Amino acid sequence: MSKLMRTEYDLLGACEVPAAAYYGVHTERARRNFQITGTAVSSFPDLIVALAAVKQAAAQANASLGLLAPHKRDAIAAACEEIRAGALHDQFVIDVIQGGAGTSTNMNANEVICNRALEILGHSKGEYQFLHPNEDVNMAQSTNDVYPTAIRIAACLAVERLLAAMAYLRGHFAAKAAEFAPLLKIGRTQLQDAVPMTLGQEFSAYDVMLGEDIARLREAEALIREVNLGATAIGTGITAHPEYAARAVEQLRLLTQLDLSSSPNLIEATQDCGAFIQLSGVLKRTAVKLSKVCNDLRLLSSGPRSGLGEINLPAMQAGSSIMPGKVNPVIPEVVNQIAFEVIGSDLTVTFAAEAGQLQLNAFEPVIANALFRSVRHLTNGCMTLADLCIKGITANPERLAEGVERSIALVTALNPVIGYKMATAVAAEAFANGTNVRQVVLDRGLMTREQLDEALRHEVLIQPRACVPAGRNP
Repeated sequence: MSKLMRTEYDLLGACEVPAAAYYGVHTERARRNFQITGTAVSSFPDLIVALAAVKQAAAQANASLGLLAPHKRDAIAAACEEIRAGALHDQFVIDVIQGGAGTSTNMNANEVICNRALEILGHSKGEYQFLHPNEDVNMAQSTNDVYPTAIRIAACLAVERLLAAMAYLRGHFAAKAAEFAPLLKIGRTQLQDAVPMTLGQEFSAYDVMLGEDIARLREAEALIREVNLGATAIGTGITAHPEYAARAVEQLRLLTQLDLSSSPNLIEATQDCGAFIQLSGVLKRTAVKLSKVCNDLRLLSSGPRSGLGEINLPAMQAGSSIMPGKVNPVIPEVVNQIAFEVIGSDLTVTFAAEAGQLQLNAFEPVIANALFRSVRHLTNGCMTLADLCIKGITANPERLAEGVERSIALVTALNPVIGYKMATAVAAEAFANGTNVRQVVLDRGLMTREQLDEALRHEVLIQPRACVPAGRNP
């Protein structure tokens, strides 16, 4: 053994590991094998915290059954507490994309926890005769129940932050809806003039859309709180005490403060990725709707002089290296791109979940990577959109009012009074002559000015109303 390295052994033989490293031989081989993305599992701190919680819960459950000595339990628990508090995350060096169904990540956790626990017990790293990564830290466990359980816990932690970010963004849309409530404008369908609405109603719809997605996300989160800890290799619980699963899950509930439950059928739970598919689908739904909202913002602010120009987005940076004075909608654009990525990640999750075979899905690493990236980017996107865009949006009242008066679609509000056929004639004349609906109706003597003002009153235009057609009984 050199001064800078220590030698460890596995079924393949000897392997040198950096002497200062808390990880061991299994992690070192995987580190060399999987140089794929350049992104280590430590990039997802929630997963490291979740793995430490699982190992701590397992140690406590095994000790309560008389299977793990109290001094070993205490050392393992102390090491796990440190990791859950943020220590040693840099020792989780395995690439997020890896073969082996997550075994490398599980062994990375076993070795780091074991070597830190050895130090706590007064021993050196690698002195596994006193505490062993497999026999003690991994007691009554398999990658096949530890890894998916940790993914679910990590997903819950990450989703809670996303929910908070979505609620924050929703609050900003609600504030703008209230601010813009008095401003009448023309709605549009298929990018053509439709009927009047208020700018407040337009922004209120975004508030409601986010609220719906928050509810769907909470439903999806409830599904991932069901774990398969205690299933061990394929769900039969081999090598675990009959009471281990219940005790370990209860300990995990206490440690994480999450409403976790044990799956009623551990064989099914070990091979099924349905909850991940559901969560990914809801993330995609959220991304699609956020992207649609950002499309709207870019359209409504287009111009500013030669486009719709109904709202102004905050100017965040110069928009061109060649066109002086140009400012682009960079915040909605970045959220659009997040959405594109999340949509693609959902397809990755779908294929990976489908590719499972028999009693295990070997592709949960790429599922975890896709889910965690989607949640993180959506969380950051919601906060960025709220703070750097929605909060600073202003309206152009003159442009909004001009659009209402010029729009031929305003004649729709007169359908119940003058009838569809006459309204069509009014629309055609206004379009042909380049005038507005009000003028044509008055010129034809179809309504008095007072009647017309009442029919086109702000409050009347934006909500249902009872109306008796002219010259006919209801």
